[in-house]
Amino acid sequence: MKTIIIIPTYNEKDNIEKMINTVISMPDYIEVLIVDDNSPDGTAQIVESLMSENKRIHLLKRDKKEGLGPAYIAGFSHAFTMNPKYVVEMDCDFSHPPLTVIKFVERMEAENLDLLIGSRYSDGISIVNWPMKRLILSYYANKYTRFVLGSKINDLTGGFKCFRVSVLEKMKFNKILSAGYSFQIEINNAFEKNKKLVKEEPIIFYERRFGASKMSGNIIFEALFRVLRLKFRNQKQYFNN
Repeated sequence: MKTIIIIPTYNEKDNIEKMINTVISMPDYIEVLIVDDNSPDGTAQIVESLMSENKRIHLLKRDKKEGLGPAYIAGFSHAFTMNPKYVVEMDCDFSHPPLTVIKFVERMEAENLDLLIGSRYSDGISIVNWPMKRLILSYYANKYTRFVLGSKINDLTGGFKCFRVSVLEKMKFNKILSAGYSFQIEINNAFEKNKKLVKEEPIIFYERRFGASKMSGNIIFEALFRVLRLKFRNQKQYFNN
């Protein structure tokens, strides 16, 4: 059940040590890979100091910040070399409850899932401490995206999820259009439209307490325009047979 949690970072010095310590407090089959985009605040240096104490901590350093999609794709490729059964996408700011990863893996095993999405919208609205404007924008962005793509996924924009590696490694990452926020929409939609077994797990999403959010209204609106292009793409091109 080896599982690698992939966490992209940029200026997360306020969260990184606490997050890593939380992950390594979990069962030994769970490891963490930090993908750092050359954070000027020294995030990578903190990770390096912790790596010397525990072999379950890994670091991939990138030269520059290119967006969420390229960071995750680099992380996936690096994680594949360590032969995990599952990989997890998770933020560093504790907006995603780390201990839920254990439940993710248990459910992936029990139901033989290909993708399990931590969902903020599958059981009502489960978001804590977001401003009303941001909540409304996110909620209706998901409604719009579901409608345009004809999706049954309640939280298409969610970034907390668990993949089965034997399926994920068959993806043609060079076919992915999105670098930013819409990366989550594109990869979720690709799994669903290619008839992979996708389910949602209700989570409570918490607004970050430390550091600055990378999200903005412009990023979300850019993603919504990308949805129109995704609607007319050949979804079969995302996977090798």
